[in-house]
Amino acid sequence: MSTCNLDHLNEEVVNKLESQREFLPASLYEQALSYLQRNPGQDELNRLFHLLKKYDLVSSEEQETRNRDMLDLWT
Repeated sequence: MSTCNLDHLNEEVVNKLESQREFLPASLYEQALSYLQRNPGQDELNRLFHLLKKYDLVSSEEQETRNRDMLDLWT
């Protein structure tokens, strides 16, 4: 997964989450939405954005890895 030097706003991350909603496990989507409502820091926003980026296009193995990485953000 590539990284970039752009900071992503909470709104951008919510939009990215919404765009990937149908590809995410429902419970993970709900947890991510709840997490974003707690106003995470910039590093966490950037990390979540990039975990969601092109989620629908990666392999199921990569999706599982990203799912675990997302869970690590809020647990």
